[in-house]
Amino acid sequence: MTRDDPRERDGRHRDQSEDATAFLPKVDRPAPAPPRPPLDLPWPDHAAPPSVSEQAPARPRQPASPPPAWPGEVRPSSPGDAPTAFIPPLGDRRERHRAGNPAERRRGEAARPAATGPADPGATALIPAVSRPPVSPAALDHTALMGAVPPVPDTGDGDPAGTPAEPPQPRRGERVVQLRPEQTGEGYKSVYSELTRPTIGSRLRTIVRGTGEVLITFGLVVLLFAGYEIWGKAVIVDAHQNDLSSQLAQEWGAADPTVGPTTGPSAKPKPPAEGKPVAGLYLPKFDKHWVVVEGVSPDDIRYAPGHYPKSAMPGQVGNFSVAGHRIRATFWRLDELRAGDAVVVETQTEWFIYKVYQQRIVKPYQVEVVAPVPGKPTEKPTEKLLTLTTCNPKFDNYQRLIIHARLDHVQAKTAGRPAELEG
Repeated sequence: MTRDDPRERDGRHRDQSEDATAFLPKVDRPAPAPPRPPLDLPWPDHAAPPSVSEQAPARPRQPASPPPAWPGEVRPSSPGDAPTAFIPPLGDRRERHRAGNPAERRRGEAARPAATGPADPGATALIPAVSRPPVSPAALDHTALMGAVPPVPDTGDGDPAGTPAEPPQPRRGERVVQLRPEQTGEGYKSVYSELTRPTIGSRLRTIVRGTGEVLITFGLVVLLFAGYEIWGKAVIVDAHQNDLSSQLAQEWGAADPTVGPTTGPSAKPKPPAEGKPVAGLYLPKFDKHWVVVEGVSPDDIRYAPGHYPKSAMPGQVGNFSVAGHRIRATFWRLDELRAGDAVVVETQTEWFIYKVYQQRIVKPYQVEVVAPVPGKPTEKPTEKLLTLTTCNPKFDNYQRLIIHARLDHVQAKTAGRPAELEG
């Protein structure tokens, strides 16, 4: 193999008889550490440990035979040739740390007691005396990072800064109550006893409050009753009026139209029974229509206007008088009728059209307004009149509202509805 041979330049093609680690750089091994001096401990004389020379010779330990080498393994010839030979052996970590730290070394020397005086014959003579370490400044606690509170400056008015200020005086209308119980001659008094103790003022306030609640409740009841009288009754009256209209239509339809009138004298018609429908009453100005029943008792006129039993019938000479309640369902707006307004009465075969000529207010005991001649009960009637009566004023009954009307003309039902109802 020549010098120019590339295998010569490549170390992998060297002779196998050479050392396999010959191409690695040499590692400088550190010098062995000097032996450490013996520790100078303050052992008592009688309890001093025996010297190394006086100790019994230690039994030599037979070195363990190394395990057999693997095929191709190259082992160092001596222990010094191991790869970790340059690492210094580990000693006593505590002593090494103390030797490298001056503060620890000084603390150990200070903690070493002086061997003065006779030895303690007790069993604790073997334990060295422990001296406390020097007092160090106090360690920082969790409030050490907080800033110091500066002192309150003196205001110069003679009041020291540490004196607590007086509590503010309560304003007008305010009351200051102690939250904590305070001791009195009768014992401890709490804030609740001060606020809940009944007084004359508290009793008066309770009475006034209860009276006000009762009055408010009574007022609500009155309002509910008034609402029922105004709007609630209207629904009930309308329902009963529908029933009365059906009854009146059945009575009028029951008559046989094929039976002609007799030539002899006609008998006086028999008056209807109380509570039975008599005729229909229309007020075109208000677009209102009711069925008039016989009788003016509270039960008769509860849901419909009532005909005075001793007054004339519709279209007859005399005074056809009708009474009704002053509610929204019946004669609520009767005071709005004026002279010339029409009042229409319907019977089985004819329409009677009356015209208003007078309106007045009288006392409840002035019943002569429904006489055959209004205001003149002793005179004989010569006209065909109509009178409507109701309570006055609204929501009260200490007066009576009277409407007088006079018959204007008559129209047969076969001719259709009158013009007053069509407008």
